[in-house]
Amino acid sequence: MSDPKKVLGYQDVDFGDELPEVVPDVTMATIKRFGATTGMTYWRFTDHERARASGLPGAIVPGIMSQGILVSLIHRWAPEATVHKIDTIFRAPVLVDSQPVCRGVVTDMNDETRTVELDLTVCNEEGETRVLGTAVVEL
Repeated sequence: MSDPKKVLGYQDVDFGDELPEVVPDVTMATIKRFGATTGMTYWRFTDHERARASGLPGAIVPGIMSQGILVSLIHRWAPEATVHKIDTIFRAPVLVDSQPVCRGVVTDMNDETRTVELDLTVCNEEGETRVLGTAVVEL
């Protein structure tokens, strides 16, 4: 499905379909709002200089926010979907104020349960995978 139309149901999906790419807002202002809402106001998320001084490449996006961004990717593609499971591996930090690209692809389909399995990635500007995962989604 190279067409970026929204998926309304299981019948709209084929094996190998790619979800429309999303470039999420991971600016410092957004990270600080997320941190204030979740209580995650740690310097490693909100202060580039302190993060660098501790050995990080800069302030990093909280892992749970990366998961939320991937769920948002799914719901932009299929607004009525139910995400039953999402599993992620954090290979390397996603940096605050970067422009990561989130992608997904349908890798399995179950006609009986009307669910699909998706492979998901968050890549940095150089195309390096920072977060990867899978999701089971009912359509």
